Amino acid sequence: MRILLTTTSFQDTPGKHHDALKNTGLEVDTLRGPIPEKELLPIIAKYDGVICGDDFYTKRVLEKGKKGKLKVLSKYGIGLDKIDLTAAEELDITVTNCRGVNHFTVAEHSFALMLAFYKNIPDQINFTRNGEWKRFTGREIYGKKIGVAGLGRIGKEILIRAKIFGLEIFAFDQFIDEKFVEKNDVTICRTLEELVSNVDILSLNMDSNESNYHIINQDLLFNHVKKSLLIINTARGELVDESAIIDGIEKGIISGYVTDVLEQEPMDPIHPFRKMKNVLISPHVGSRTFESVERQGIMAVENLLKHFY
Repeated sequence: MRILLTTTSFQDTPGKHHDALKNTGLEVDTLRGPIPEKELLPIIAKYDGVICGDDFYTKRVLEKGKKGKLKVLSKYGIGLDKIDLTAAEELDITVTNCRGVNHFTVAEHSFALMLAFYKNIPDQINFTRNGEWKRFTGREIYGKKIGVAGLGRIGKEILIRAKIFGLEIFAFDQFIDEKFVEKNDVTICRTLEELVSNVDILSLNMDSNESNYHIINQDLLFNHVKKSLLIINTARGELVDESAIIDGIEKGIISGYVTDVLEQEPMDPIHPFRKMKNVLISPHVGSRTFESVERQGIMAVENLLKHFY
């Protein structure tokens, strides 16, 4: 059997996941994702399965794969928004993911971005590397109010850490874990508008789907947010209207945007975010630690094998 491996995190990070894949005895081809539809269409039919990242498995791609050998998509990671799940079910193509393996890692990355912003860390490190001793005055996060939009595994881990840092914690979600809320004294907001009007820091931890596309938009920022809100996005770029972020920063509505994801990845070389001092961007590495990559990689291989054997 022949499989395609497209996730760059898996390929670029050494660890036991490479041994796990090698020991399967499967024939493995590699491409560096994310792979667009037009590149998948000519090749997908020759593979029995794929260990995929954020490639675009549209209905057309899945139909082409089904006419050939394709039986399973093993997602390295959690988000399945780039896969047409309805088409996969209709075509009897199995789709798996790696639930519960990266919530600690992404929560840590969210705090790294938050602290880097408030403490001016990137600029000050760059100054000292250039031989300068230019010092900025930062801000504390202690006593601030943080809200998560999406109280899943990652959202919960962020609030647990926020509580230790001395922040007041808020959340918005359609489905609330009452035990977690009661245990951790979380203030629940009924709407996203209510959440952003109360907090100083908003962490986006939602799945991406049609109902929340550009949920961070012009109306929300200019009519509902608490002034100087910092937005952290370690979820999906599609949640955010990037033009609204630009306007919000330029007009002093929000204090900044720190993100690990963009609507178009890799980043456009002329993206206006590049010249904005109140925007910090990491290149979709929130779950890319040696520990997390190994966990996800091994699970992705195991999920693939469960279907074949």
